[in-house]
Amino acid sequence: MKLRLKLLVLCFCFVFIPTAWAGILPETVPEAVGFSSERLSRIETKLKADIAEGRIPGAVILVARKGQIAYFEAFGMQDKQAGIPLKKDSLFRIYSMTKPFASVAAMMLFEEGKLLLSDPVSKYIPAFKDIQVGVIEKEADGNETITTRKPTTTMTVFHLLTHTSGLNYWFYPPKAIQKMYLEAGFNKPGQMTVEEMSDKLAALPLLFDPGTQYRYSHSYEVLSRVVEVASGMPMNQFLQERIFDPLKMKDTGYHASQEDLARLAYLTPKNPLYQDFTKPTKLFGGGSGTISTAEDYARFSQMLLNGGQLEGKRFLSPQTVAYMSSDQLGPLGNRADPLYVPGVGYGGGFGFYVRVDAGRSPFIGSVGEFYKGGYAGTCFWVDPEEELMAVFMVSAPAHRVAYRHLIKTMIYQALVE
Repeated sequence: MKLRLKLLVLCFCFVFIPTAWAGILPETVPEAVGFSSERLSRIETKLKADIAEGRIPGAVILVARKGQIAYFEAFGMQDKQAGIPLKKDSLFRIYSMTKPFASVAAMMLFEEGKLLLSDPVSKYIPAFKDIQVGVIEKEADGNETITTRKPTTTMTVFHLLTHTSGLNYWFYPPKAIQKMYLEAGFNKPGQMTVEEMSDKLAALPLLFDPGTQYRYSHSYEVLSRVVEVASGMPMNQFLQERIFDPLKMKDTGYHASQEDLARLAYLTPKNPLYQDFTKPTKLFGGGSGTISTAEDYARFSQMLLNGGQLEGKRFLSPQTVAYMSSDQLGPLGNRADPLYVPGVGYGGGFGFYVRVDAGRSPFIGSVGEFYKGGYAGTCFWVDPEEELMAVFMVSAPAHRVAYRHLIKTMIYQALVE
């Protein structure tokens, strides 16, 4: 009976809460949705102290529960050198928080019957018909040599969504394949399109047979090309017309106008993964390359928490959202080694990391909660059990992991009922 009542309550939330919203989300006092104001104030105390010490320049944080904002604040500086204070609508480079946009796009096409997860990638990108797997041997002097062989499995759209494709990033070992990625220009993609990037990736050796291991990679750049072919439109256009505009995410995209640049949080151009938004780009990748605000990303997050809809507009079915935010890795995930990006206690969904254990992880969370972070330090998560979502925006790559742990802990410690 309890379970039935809970399901009815969840259905009621999905159907009726969003239609009453105006703007981002309605705001409320923390106690009305189970938070302690006194405990939430610890976030301000901690962040202001860290800003004063120079650990981070500033941060924006938005926390909502049961469809209402309980906490939304901006602290510190957007550009310390220029003396520009951070505001709630400041823009941030969100890097890998682009991946959930790409996975939602792919699953929208999946629901429309325009692609299957079991489809070979080569159906959409012919160059992938001839992919090879690298066989690496280490010589006595420590150098690596590489030969190639045919894969024993076929790379599918599912493998792209789960980072089990066998592709790599240029900054990850082994050195022999890393060198080939660098020689192909993947550390400076410049003006490559996703079509050109996908063809280049198809010419490089895979790390393993698709589906046999997990490795965080350029899979989502290839996925964005699949979306383009399946939808018949460029990735940036698809995201704009099918996701950003309907969700009223007015500040999210691959392009920054001069007005936008005045709101963009500073990141040093010396950073090896620096993304320059002062110049137009042709690379509309699904793995990185967008900017957003806490407000915009909150709308996207709430749509996912609502089971695929916001303000009466449906993007995905509840069953699809539940499926893509479930652990798809099984024994390939939930590892403690440093190359496993989600970390212990987590598996992988489609563009998200999914909590599979109540314990083991170094921070608090609920089983079934899913999250994603970006290289510069931004992160978001959705906790269906607690009817909670949060967005944290910061431009401090060196401290990104520490702040994901810190902010999650400080939000959950403030949840008292």
